[in-house]
Amino acid sequence: MSTASTAPIAEILKLDPRRLESEVFERYTQRAAGIAKRKERAYEAWMNFGKPGRDPNTLGSVLAGIAVRDHWRPHLMIAQLGRHWDQVVGTGIARHTSVASYERGVLTIRAESPVWATQLTYMIPQLREKIASRLEGMPIDRIVVTGPRADTVRHGSNDRLTGQWRPRGRS
Repeated sequence: MSTASTAPIAEILKLDPRRLESEVFERYTQRAAGIAKRKERAYEAWMNFGKPGRDPNTLGSVLAGIAVRDHWRPHLMIAQLGRHWDQVVGTGIARHTSVASYERGVLTIRAESPVWATQLTYMIPQLREKIASRLEGMPIDRIVVTGPRADTVRHGSNDRLTGQWRPRGRS
């Protein structure tokens, strides 16, 4: 065995044995002090959370201000109506209908077939009442129910060369 491997580690690393303990324990005490400071700051933050002057505005109040200022409120309300449409008309009808648009006080509801459009047309008074109770402040002057758009029911295909529609069976 060589003498270098049997020498104490303090000599190999050229550490002063008189200062070794103080250097090691100094790091531990600094770390403990840092942890104590972090805990104290966390406790102070928790105790001051929500006190007046602590937070100038909550995120919700900032977003509400933006929604009012930029006239997003009707769009947000229609999005909310679309998300909860099944609660307004029931799950059976909601599977076959959806909120299509809202423009200048006119709410448009799209049905997947003329039969569902007719069914929903008979329900307009109840819909108006239920929507008004759920979306207070949303001016709905008229509710229009439409069936599928004419261009969605097509019998034929587009010509691959020209891109124009042609009836089935014709070249």
